[in-house]
Amino acid sequence: GDVGDATSKANTAILHTGFDAPPGSTEARLVARGYHLLRDWARHSSVSIEETGALLVAWSDEQFATLPALASKAASNGYHRTEIVDAATTRELEPHLGPGALGGLLVPDEHVIDPWSVPLGFALEAMANGATVLLDTEVTAVAIGGEVTELATRSSAGVPGSAVRARFVVNAAGLRGDLVHRWFGFDGFTIRPRRGELIVFDKLARPLLNRTILPVPTATTKGVLVAPTVFGNVMLGPTADDVDDFSTASTRDGIDRLLAQGRRILPALLDEEVTAVYAGLRPATEHTDYQLRAEAAARYVALGGIRSTGLSASMAIAETALELLVSCGAAFRPRSDGASVTMPRLGWSDRAREPGQGRIVCHCEQVSEQALRQACAGPLPATTIDGVRRRTRALNGRCQGFSCTAEVGAVTGLVP
Repeated sequence: GDVGDATSKANTAILHTGFDAPPGSTEARLVARGYHLLRDWARHSSVSIEETGALLVAWSDEQFATLPALASKAASNGYHRTEIVDAATTRELEPHLGPGALGGLLVPDEHVIDPWSVPLGFALEAMANGATVLLDTEVTAVAIGGEVTELATRSSAGVPGSAVRARFVVNAAGLRGDLVHRWFGFDGFTIRPRRGELIVFDKLARPLLNRTILPVPTATTKGVLVAPTVFGNVMLGPTADDVDDFSTASTRDGIDRLLAQGRRILPALLDEEVTAVYAGLRPATEHTDYQLRAEAAARYVALGGIRSTGLSASMAIAETALELLVSCGAAFRPRSDGASVTMPRLGWSDRAREPGQGRIVCHCEQVSEQALRQACAGPLPATTIDGVRRRTRALNGRCQGFSCTAEVGAVTGLVP
């Protein structure tokens, strides 16, 4: 029903250097490239971004012993600015860490970013350059014939829609990517959702850390981190649980595990108020790498298995998709008249410099009446209250809409 309304909205909002990706993998190459592309695009498009840096903390002798190998891995990935620091320096860098930290690996170029404005900005930029976005349009079947592939569609209410006819198709269907892949007659990867639960703490917790605090990664997950957000909050998570359904409900077990980890990493964090909890699903496969491939005879490109680093790699994945389309026979030429977009600045520090105009409706997040009206206008307007949340941050603050839901609904004309 909206751009970024599924997996894309529920991530850790980190712009990742890719220092710890498997060297030589497609993921490592695209994250390293995508990091620079997305950082520059975000600055050009006014998407909120902060260079916080990160500190990977070792809590045991075994973990501390792996730090040189992690630094070497980073160098293999083209990132040479890591620094191993001792326990005293680790404590100096992050005074509120729990007891027992033996040292760390400093990664100064990690960023945090507004994760909602990125997919919205991509869509708006595409539309400004001639693309059509079809919302509430589910693909139900594929028919390949001649030079054209026909995609049958229906709405979320089950009403059949007009067929979409395409010379080339890119499958970026996320959690359903393997289903679409099989519709085209191909196999090679199966998606089993991996749920990640997260806790968002109040803005008053922000002074507890200076940068993103990372764990030593394992073979299956990057682990639980504590990170600032561009919205002024602190985030704890994610978990990593392979599940057999597509539920994004938070669980008691998942939240308890996160709180236990948070108590060890940053004990004072648990004294702060929780603003929200949420969960996202990564489209994990049986493979450890992205599944990007082209099938020239079907004029088809698959972008599968894009997991937690997908936000950072997104623009490099787009470059790769173009290359794969060319291998399928598509022809492209660079545009000299390409249109760009400017997004509203949703970051908390940006708002401090650029306060909203007009009457404030959501006081927790300082969202003005004008900003709410603008969110419901333009080429890709919000049509739901959740869409308003992602475009303005309204209802996402300390009171979670207790004080302003009715007024937000009145201004936007949307039913909460």
